Order: sequence, then C-alpha cells, then structure tokens
Amino acid sequence: MKIEVSHTCADFTSYRAARVKSLFNCDSGANFRLDAELPIDDTGWQIGVIVGPSGSGKTSLGSRIFGPRAIWKPRWPKDAPIIDAIAPGDAFDTVPAALSAVGLGSVPAWLRPHHVLSNGERFRADLARLIAERPARAVVDEFSSVVDRQIAQIGAMAFAKAWRRGAGQAVLLSCHYDVLDWIEPDWIFDTASGTFERAQAGRRLRRRPPITFELWETDRRHWPAFEPHHYLKLPSMIAATYYVATVNGQRVAHVAVGTRPGMTEARACRLVVMPEWQGAGIGLRFLQAVCERWRTGGNRHGICVPTLFHTSHPGLCAALRRDPRWTQVSGSLYGGNRERSKASMQRSAARGRMTACGSGYGGHFRAVQGFRYLGGAGPCA
Repeated sequence: MKIEVSHTCADFTSYRAARVKSLFNCDSGANFRLDAELPIDDTGWQIGVIVGPSGSGKTSLGSRIFGPRAIWKPRWPKDAPIIDAIAPGDAFDTVPAALSAVGLGSVPAWLRPHHVLSNGERFRADLARLIAERPARAVVDEFSSVVDRQIAQIGAMAFAKAWRRGAGQAVLLSCHYDVLDWIEPDWIFDTASGTFERAQAGRRLRRRPPITFELWETDRRHWPAFEPHHYLKLPSMIAATYYVATVNGQRVAHVAVGTRPGMTEARACRLVVMPEWQGAGIGLRFLQAVCERWRTGGNRHGICVPTLFHTSHPGLCAALRRDPRWTQVSGSLYGGNRERSKASMQRSAARGRMTACGSGYGGHFRAVQGFRYLGGAGPCA
C-alpha cells in the first residue's frame, strides 16, 4: 500500500509572515507532502502503530489506510452512564469485561456519563467501547496523548492484550514512543524517519517490559489510600493480616486476609488495585502470591490452609474460573438475609461492639461468587 499525502494552503504575504520567512530562511509554509510505503494489505496482522511528532502526517496517513470513516470517534450520550452507552445491544457481561480489560475497573466510574470522567478514564472508556463494539477496522488518533505516561503505558498494554483476543485490525496513531514496547505491535511506521518495520510471522517487534512487584505484610495503615477505590464501604476486618504490593516503591495493590472459625480456612477481602495500574494483570498475581503464602504456612499463624475469595466482578470471576489454581465453590444471586443481618447488628450494639445500629445488609441483587485457591501440587512448607 503506497500512500501519498499532499496538503496545500494559501501562501500568506503579510508583514509578520514575510518577516518569519526572512528570519528563518523559510520559503513557504503552504505545502506539505508525505509519501509512505506500507506493506499491510494482507490480513495477517492485528495492531499497527504510526508514530511520530505532531504535524508529521500521522492523522493523514491513518485516514488513508482504511478510509476516513474508520477513524474511531465514538459519540457518547450525556444522559446515560458508560455502562449503558457501550454495546447496548450485547450481553451485560461483555461491557464489564471490556472495561476491566482496559483497566477501567472503578465501578463508580461505570455509573457516570462519559463527559464527567477524568481524561484517563475517558481514554480507557473509549478503548473499552472499541473492544466491546469491535469494528473490523479502526484507526485510533491521538492514542495515549491526553493521559500521564504511567496510565498511557499500562492502558496501552491492557488494550493490546484485549484486542488480540478477538478479530479485527486496529491502527494506533501516537506521538509518544514510550508506549511502543507496551503495545507490542505487528508493525510500526515512523513518520519522523520514514522507516517501516514489520514483525516476522508469529513474533512481535517489541517486547513488553516485565512488571515485578514486592509483597509486604503489614497492618491496616495503608488501607485509607486504597479505600476510595473499593466499591464497598466496610469496617475494618477483625484480626486480619494486611498485604500491600509495591512497584518501585509505589503502592499498587492491597488485600487483607483473616481466618475463619477454627482456623481451617483463610478468607481474603478488600482486594484493590490502584486505577493507574488496573489492566496490568498485577491484581490476580498479587492475590495468588498472598494465597500461596497461606497455603504453604507463610503467615503469622504458621498454618497451612486454603484461602476463600468472593467477588461479584464479572471479569475477575471469569479469570478465576479459567485459572486451574482456583475452583469455584459458590454462587449467589442475592445478598444475605436482611432481617437476620439487622438482628445481628442489634445484638452487637447491645453488647457494645457497635456504636450505631443500621438497617441491615442483604436482600439486594448481587451475583457474588466464591472461589477457593488450590495452588500448585507442592506440599505444605
């Protein structure tokens, strides 16, 4: 595919225009031309990237590859949350899966219209909609340009992983070179140098940098930093052990683990991954590392027990079902008995364990699913 881009405008002769030409020895700014040879006519690729500085012709090239209608510019309603606006005719689970795949795992954000989201959330919502609605061919302009570089890199990786799970071809236009390794594209055209690179069959041009985290056993002192990003407002876990994952000293993920009566099992709760790290795959790795500690006796009690974990997040449920180290043990469509919860809270208040008595929890629709961590086949340490 050979693409020729030629733009022309008036050659202005005003005083300032003439002075600029004289000062910088520039004859004219009226003409722009770019010739590119892109051998991408086949269907043997899924993600391509056109990268280069602003004004170097990326958008013009992108509009010529698949035609101007392929430029991805989703229209968002102002009177509906993004959970309703994305793929309205598809099954419900498709939308949370797409949002989670690109790292927009903040449930409150799903309930807001697109125009009130932050720049980073809008960026990920646009990508989630692209993944869910999945046109056969799409061109994404200004890819990662409006977000900070941490979100850009993690978001780029999350999008690439999700896009490759299905069909379709996507061309990403970006002025940032720092996302190339995270995308692992099939081909790259650099408008600054005019060079084209394409990966060999079955390989990628770039290798995504590994993400390693440190696991810390701590107390609840770090929970206030994670609490705003948890979808439930709950009191502290009694006698729990808290764990935090850090990457280069930055807090990334949190989970707390308590023991069930008789200390025959552990229960993991309060799993939170910071928004800028969602979609990187750290959450599940972190949870499994903590569960493995409890399975092999690496906890303050010195006991070897399996760990239970409950979640209502469709994407996380699907990931746990796919992983052979986990087995599903329960699934409930409704919360617990509300009256029983209220009575329990009243008894606790009477014994002085609670300062106030609420109306109880439960009775609402909430598809909570329970999983038990089995781990590997190794014996207890």
